[in-house]
Amino acid sequence: MSLLLILTIGAACGWLVGIATQSFHPGGTAGNMAIGSAGAFVTGALGQHEALLGGLSQASLLAAVAGALVLLVVANLGWRAAARAAGRSRR
Repeated sequence: MSLLLILTIGAACGWLVGIATQSFHPGGTAGNMAIGSAGAFVTGALGQHEALLGGLSQASLLAAVAGALVLLVVANLGWRAAARAAGRSRR
């Protein structure tokens, strides 16, 4: 149950980041939600083992939010850099 909560938090962060940044990349909102869930899983569940075993703490929830946001920022920076590089190569 706690793993589902962590993945839901990551998806919600991805959705909110997509709305806030109005990012237009190949994955769209679903891509943001998947990346947010992956970041939340890595930091919230794997970083805090007890989250996988059913014990959910405030630290693992905060880690899930932070991991989702960090991974989303990195992904959006990568997409923007790729879009700029593609725009330069067309000229």
